[in-house]
Amino acid sequence: MALRKYKPTTAGTRWRIGNAYAEVTTNVPEKSLVEKVHHSAGRNRQGRRSTRYLGGGHKKMYRIIDFKRNKKDISATVKTIEYDPNRSAFIALLSYVDGQKKYIIAPRGLQVGATIISGDAVAPELGNALKLKNMPLGTIVHNIEMQPGQGGKLARSAGSSAQLTNKEENYAVLKMPSGELRKILINCYATVGEVSNSDHSLESKGKAGRNRWLGRRPRVRGVAMNPVDHPMGGGEGKASGGHPRSRTGKYAKGEITRTRGKGSDKMIIQRRNGKKLPNK
Repeated sequence: MALRKYKPTTAGTRWRIGNAYAEVTTNVPEKSLVEKVHHSAGRNRQGRRSTRYLGGGHKKMYRIIDFKRNKKDISATVKTIEYDPNRSAFIALLSYVDGQKKYIIAPRGLQVGATIISGDAVAPELGNALKLKNMPLGTIVHNIEMQPGQGGKLARSAGSSAQLTNKEENYAVLKMPSGELRKILINCYATVGEVSNSDHSLESKGKAGRNRWLGRRPRVRGVAMNPVDHPMGGGEGKASGGHPRSRTGKYAKGEITRTRGKGSDKMIIQRRNGKKLPNK
């Protein structure tokens, strides 16, 4: 992908680094694959605020994405590469030979007119979806299932991917985007390739208003509050506020947040910090 650096003709564009959308081929979504999305603005079912600093934002429609890739052994042609306001990655519109259309997460390098397919005996080529047991070691994958038939859950955001490093009896060992080594059932499906829009993390919004368009309200720092409102509040002048912590007093740095004895611990061979977990 390519980034676009704007000329400082206004205060809002002075620091803006945006996406050039060179891969995107249309700005009109497939009407049969969009639906209304309800925004709760951080409210729960009682209408009370449960998450702060959310609200507003531009109206948008939800694009129905095929994470399962369960249309087996039927080839499809890539019709368009599109922007999706609901995710950081681009999406691709597929047109199957039987006339059905579906959206998938677009892998990097996928071109309009390419033919892709999913199935148990397909080649491990860009955009194809197949079981991990049928892929060669070293394959780069995304949209990885955690349970067979569940649909892709892992490595779906812009630029993310995992690498198949080993195969055991019933499990495949993947190196996750975080660096974690994790076992996944070998019959789970994954899509070959890296997710598109890899330079998404290098973008700069340039002004606070762009965050408001995304539905994000201004966030108040804890050190700027009073002691009654936040553990880091109070003090004379610009006091440091003490050890970084949340509004409820939970430490923000150095504390293990993963539940001890979690059932999926046995699937993790090595954590992202390099520590190996004991086999259970």
